[in-house]
Amino acid sequence: MAVVGTGFGGIGAAVALRRAGHDRIALFERGDDVGGVWARNTYPGAACDVPSYVYSFSFAQRRDWSRPCSPRAEIHDYLWRVAHDHGVLDDVHLRTEIVEATWDEPTCEWTLRAADGRTFVADVLVPACGQLTRPAVPDLPGIERFAGPVFHSAEWDHDIDLTGRRVAVVGTGASAVQFVPPVAEAAAHVDVYQRSAPWLLPRSNAPYPRVVREIVERVPGVQVARREGGRLLLEGLIAGLTVAPPARAALEGVSRAFMRLQVPDPELRERTRPDHPLGCKRVLFSSAYLPALGRDDVELVADGIDHVTEHGIVTADGRERPADVLVWGTGFETRFVAPMRIRGRGGRELSEVWGDAPRAHHGITVASFPNMFLLGGPNTNLGVGSVVEMLEAQAGHLVDALARLDAAGADAMDVEPTVMAVSDARVQERLHGSIWTRCDSWYRVEGGRVTANWPGFMREYAARVRRVRPSEYAFWSRPGVADVTATAATGTTAAAATRAGTAATTAGSSAATATAAGSSAGTATAATATAGAAGPTTEEAR
Repeated sequence: MAVVGTGFGGIGAAVALRRAGHDRIALFERGDDVGGVWARNTYPGAACDVPSYVYSFSFAQRRDWSRPCSPRAEIHDYLWRVAHDHGVLDDVHLRTEIVEATWDEPTCEWTLRAADGRTFVADVLVPACGQLTRPAVPDLPGIERFAGPVFHSAEWDHDIDLTGRRVAVVGTGASAVQFVPPVAEAAAHVDVYQRSAPWLLPRSNAPYPRVVREIVERVPGVQVARREGGRLLLEGLIAGLTVAPPARAALEGVSRAFMRLQVPDPELRERTRPDHPLGCKRVLFSSAYLPALGRDDVELVADGIDHVTEHGIVTADGRERPADVLVWGTGFETRFVAPMRIRGRGGRELSEVWGDAPRAHHGITVASFPNMFLLGGPNTNLGVGSVVEMLEAQAGHLVDALARLDAAGADAMDVEPTVMAVSDARVQERLHGSIWTRCDSWYRVEGGRVTANWPGFMREYAARVRRVRPSEYAFWSRPGVADVTATAATGTTAAAATRAGTAATTAGSSAATATAAGSSAGTATAATATAGAAGPTTEEAR
C-alpha cells in the first residue's frame, strides 16, 4: 500500500492500517523529515490556531502541551513521536516526491513514479499530500529586478538576518498574521501589503502554569473533559457558519468589538475593517497581529501594488516604499493532489476528470480510480474546527473499505459513478447559499462552486464515513480470477485475501536493498528496491 504524504493524514492512515493488521505499507515524503507542513513551515511564530488537545489524534493524546495552541516545533515533534511509537518510521521513504501514479487494469495495481525516476508498485493508493502545500507566489511586475532577498513564508530563509532591515510583507493571511509580530520586533521597519483585511478573534495562548499541567497529567478524566469541551466549542462555531446565522452574526459582533479595542487609531481601524461577512474567508485567531500593525515602525498598506523596483515596492498611488527584504505571505496553491498526476481506468487523468469541479464520494473515493482513497479530499475541510478529526475518520473509512475488499475476495473496488454523483449533489445542495458562497476565497473555484469545505459538523462527517456500503462499489478480480462483483454487491463473502504489500522497482547504485512482497487473492508479487538512492531512513534523518 502506498501512502503519499507524512502529515497528519499520511501518518494517521499508516497507523490505522497497522492497527488493522496491515504491515506492507510504504509512505512517501518529498521532504527531509516526516510531518508535512509542520516540518516545512518554520517561519517565526508558526503555530496552530486550534487547541492542541483537539488538534491531535484521539488514539495518541498528549498531556504535556506547553500551551493551548502549540508552536510548530511541538506539533512536529508530536507527529514524529506518533510515527515512531506506532512503527511507521521504518516504512517512510524520505526525499521521494511522487509525481505520477497510473492504474494498471490487468494487474489491478498502481505504478508510482518518483521525480528521480524510481518506480514503485502498490495495490492501494492513498494520496494524503494535503491541499495547502505548494506556495503561491504572485508574478508582480519587476520582481526580477529586486536586489534583496525574496522568499515565501513556507520556505523561510533563516540565513537572512532581519535585524535592522526594512521588510516588505506581501499578504495578510493566516501565516502573515503569525509571523508579522515577531518580524516587527526584529526589523527596523515593516510594510505589510494587504489586499483583503481578515476577520480576527482573540487567542489567549500563554504557557500553562505548572499546576495546570500537573492536574491534566495526573487527574483522571481531565484530559478527556478538556478535549470534549474543545470539540463542543468548535462544533458550536461550525454551527454559526452553517446552520445558525444568528450565532454567526453574534460572532461577527464579538470580532468587531475585539478588533476595535485592539486598534485605537481610527485611520488604521478603517484599513483593518473586513469587506466580507465573517466566515466567508478563513477566520484568524491572534491577539498580537493588530497591535503589531499599530507600531510606529509598521505600516499597513492597503493600496494595490503596481510594480517592484530594485529597492522597493511602488503602489497604485505612485508611492515607492523602500525594502531590503521581501517576504511572501501569500498562501498556497489550492489544488488537490497537485502536482502529482494520477491516471485511472482507461488512462483518464484525475485533473482532467475533475476539471474545475473536484468531487469525490465522501471526499474519499473517485469513480474510475479503483483502490484509491483520498485523505483531505474535496469538501472535507472545515471553515473552523480540527481537520485532524476529519482525517482520522477518513483513515477509518480506508481500513473498513479494505476489509470489505478482502471479504469479497476481490482485487479492486471502484465507487459507482451514480453513487459519487448523488453524494456530491447532496453536499453541494447543502453548500448552496452558504456563507462560503458570499465572497471569493480559496474555499471555492472560479465558477463559484465550493470545493474545499464540508457543510456540516465534524461528528456528523465521522458518523457518515464510519462504514463502507459494499452496494455502492463495484468489485472485481484480476483476469483469470473468478468474478466476485455479484457476491460483493450482496454482501456475500468469499475467502479473505491478504492485502498485497508495496513492491518497488528502481535503478540505483547503492548496495543496500530492500525487498517488499505481498499477496492478494492468491496471487503473489515481489520486487527489489534499491534503498540507497532514497537517502537515509527517517530515524537517521531525525
